[in-house]
Amino acid sequence: MLKTAIRKVGSITIGGEYYIERELAYGANNYHPLPVVLCKGEGMFLWDTSGKCYYDFLAAYSAVNQGHCHPKIVEAMASQAKTLSITSRAFYNNLLGETEELLCKTFSFDKCLMMNSGVEAGESAIKIARRWGYEVKGIPQGQAEIVFCSNNFWGRTIAACGSSDDPDRYKNFGPFAGLNFKIIPYDNVEALEQAISGTNIAGFMFEPIQGEAGVVIPTHGYYEKVRKLCTKHKVLMIADEIQTGIGRTGKMLCLDWENVKPDIVTLAKSLSGGLMPISAVLGKKEVMDVLVPGSHGSTFGGNPMACRVAQAALGVIKDEKLVENSEKMGEIFRKQMSKLIGGYIKEVRGRGLMNAVVIKNKKGAWDLCLKLAENGLLAKPTHGNIIRFTPPLIINEEQLNECIQIIRKTVVELHKFNPKDND
Repeated sequence: MLKTAIRKVGSITIGGEYYIERELAYGANNYHPLPVVLCKGEGMFLWDTSGKCYYDFLAAYSAVNQGHCHPKIVEAMASQAKTLSITSRAFYNNLLGETEELLCKTFSFDKCLMMNSGVEAGESAIKIARRWGYEVKGIPQGQAEIVFCSNNFWGRTIAACGSSDDPDRYKNFGPFAGLNFKIIPYDNVEALEQAISGTNIAGFMFEPIQGEAGVVIPTHGYYEKVRKLCTKHKVLMIADEIQTGIGRTGKMLCLDWENVKPDIVTLAKSLSGGLMPISAVLGKKEVMDVLVPGSHGSTFGGNPMACRVAQAALGVIKDEKLVENSEKMGEIFRKQMSKLIGGYIKEVRGRGLMNAVVIKNKKGAWDLCLKLAENGLLAKPTHGNIIRFTPPLIINEEQLNECIQIIRKTVVELHKFNPKDND
């Protein structure tokens, strides 16, 4: 469907397929991107190598909540890069403490551990929970268990693969038996109580809204019930807010919709505005204090450049009122998109600017995303028939309405082309 992207390199004309073929030739084949070759981003927009402009409705899986290349965050990064980028944690630096304080006060926690990638934050949370289980709860050595939900996704390390029930994640990467992980149904408090009632459970780690699974939202009251059960059975409540946090759902944290405070929360992605990997694990003092020198660390975690970038990224979220904008724009989006239900579209769901559209045809999401790209909007399917629509939180109402018109037009075009998709 997509026309070949063309650009000039010196006197040679190179098509977009050139870049795709080079990546396929030399890169590991672990992704299946849409055939769009991007080379520039600014705010709500991305450009391909031919100069075509697109609305970005994926936001790098929420990594660019503040929009692409936000000038305040870029300036903070560039300024600090010229001053001091990294010392490692072999020494103190002048920015880490104030950044940890900012994170703790912003999200109302006692202690902060700065890391890099989101999956590294998840691994760190599991390590902290296990150590807490042994040293505070009194779990016998080697027997600490962590409970996860079915269809979870928090990365692709061995631990993340071992916590998954998706064959694409775990097939031929085992064994996982020594991880002591349990998997229970999502949004099922009865299954949760049964799973954590044993004496060896250290933590329950879950996404407040399951992103990769297709923006799956639990029943209202689920967070509060999870909190009560974890408190009752002395189990750490670990919230993976890497996609849902920092304003994506219309609250600073998604759990704020029910005023629930977990014992540990993991953050990443838009903590840097998409400029570099930055993650953080936040928790209560009595939980985080199980870490002592030598028990955990990271060469790049909490480096001065990351600290400056994180400060600027959080400043943009606050100063530009992006949390409030996410809630307002999300309501408009779902209201307008719901008008398309009944034809090509089966369901619209979401919270804030974390939304999904379920296509009736089991394989129709890929075709719709290709057609959307032709019409100037980029999104990506998941699970065959679901499309996540997660634009940067800076989107205004005029831009949103234009994007809704693009989606509506595309759905109509595709429906006319293949009306049997509605069967």
